[in-house]
Amino acid sequence: MKIARINDSKFQETYALVSDDGKRLVTRQEIQEQTGIPVPPSIKDFMFNGWLDEVRKSKDRLTFKHKVEEADLLVPIPNPPKIVCLAFNYYDHARDAGLTPSDEPVIFLKPRTALNKPYGEVHCPSFVTRLDYEAELAVIIGKQAKKLSEEEALDCVFGYMIFHDVSARDIQFKDKQFTRGKGIDTFAPCGPWITTKDEVPDPQNLMITTKVNSETRQNSSSSNMVLSIRRIISGLTRTMTLEPGDIISTGTPAGVAMSMKEPRYLKNGDVVEIAIERLGTIRHKILFQ
Repeated sequence: MKIARINDSKFQETYALVSDDGKRLVTRQEIQEQTGIPVPPSIKDFMFNGWLDEVRKSKDRLTFKHKVEEADLLVPIPNPPKIVCLAFNYYDHARDAGLTPSDEPVIFLKPRTALNKPYGEVHCPSFVTRLDYEAELAVIIGKQAKKLSEEEALDCVFGYMIFHDVSARDIQFKDKQFTRGKGIDTFAPCGPWITTKDEVPDPQNLMITTKVNSETRQNSSSSNMVLSIRRIISGLTRTMTLEPGDIISTGTPAGVAMSMKEPRYLKNGDVVEIAIERLGTIRHKILFQ
């Protein structure tokens, strides 16, 4: 199923289920009215405490009344405990950067304040001179996990979404680490919703594309990952406890601006569109301030 976080008609935060085709939705209140299930106000409680499983049994009773395009979609999960991002986890991206991929997850943490709506504007400080895009497949953790084997790793996954790891390369290169250049407010648009793992039978075989002003810049597949999602989760849980609501963004494929012979960084007014097979599309305008 697809779970979205939205503002309702009174501009109050709530959540909704999205139809299989991604075009219509039914709100929390309507889910309760149509099924008689007293679903909780919190989207985290709904997803991680068994309520979604109860609603799934009554899915045939749901009427998806509203057009998704008319909804104000929010960041799918509020206040995740951690946002863990992988660096150089695609063979083609690592090759373009002249690097040899690691056999362990090379990670950095992105602050929650960087999260942005799937169609929200990216507000870039005017002093940034090399703004880049990175389309990524993100994993949403559904239950606490520690020291998992690769065989067990997907058991803790709740679902998947699109994640845009917007990057200020000039800051990144100056600092020689990633946090400041990738942690600016609004630098993590994501969504458009969370798709549960049962709808993604093979997360290692999803097409990933990025367009800037309708021009394709990235066109790859999650099959090109160096470390699979199983290996990422297993590797992370050897050193840290994963918690429900954690986001793991699994790296970006080739085609980013910094790897071009003549880099074409993002400019004021550019529109970035990222699509991942089975997960939908996010789109946002770049505004320098």
